[in-house]
Amino acid sequence: MPRIAIIVGSTRPGRISPKVAQWVHTVASSRDDAEFEILDLADFTLPIYDEPLPPSMGQYTHDHTRVWSAAIAGFDGFVFVTPEYNRSIPGVLKNAIDYLSAEWANKAAGFVGYGVVGGARALEHLRLVLGELRVAPVRDAVCLSLFDDFTDFTDLTPREVQVTALETMLDDVVAWSRALASLRTPQHAETAV
Repeated sequence: MPRIAIIVGSTRPGRISPKVAQWVHTVASSRDDAEFEILDLADFTLPIYDEPLPPSMGQYTHDHTRVWSAAIAGFDGFVFVTPEYNRSIPGVLKNAIDYLSAEWANKAAGFVGYGVVGGARALEHLRLVLGELRVAPVRDAVCLSLFDDFTDFTDLTPREVQVTALETMLDDVVAWSRALASLRTPQHAETAV
């Protein structure tokens, strides 16, 4: 059964991303075709990238990198929950992604964004970043509007259309995670390097 991480992509004090991630987890947990777990970047101590070698070499010198590597390596796919900051993703999310390489490869990713325009611009940027790491982004995404899907800009009250969008995106993430499984086998990984 595929294991899918729901990655909380903000660590800002007062953030609402844990509420959004919990909503995603609640909807996802009603499924019986995958296991879902929340990974909060706030639970990982990742300074600005500080490894002496590029992540593509996989030779990590710091414990915080090894812990992050082990966490990400154990999943078959991801759902990224991110706000939009200045037409992009938060720096902490980009930094966490940049720490690793092979751990991301040949896995599927779905997206839940939120913001004034539903986080759409951040999600488009995230697609480009993950594409470079050989992550397969699914087409459908959830774009939560601070005006229409939140009360007082902080309390998540998603419209029914968002629930439907989430379920569609989760269908794709699970299906693609399964479809990419043969590319994640140790035998294939050795020949791909």
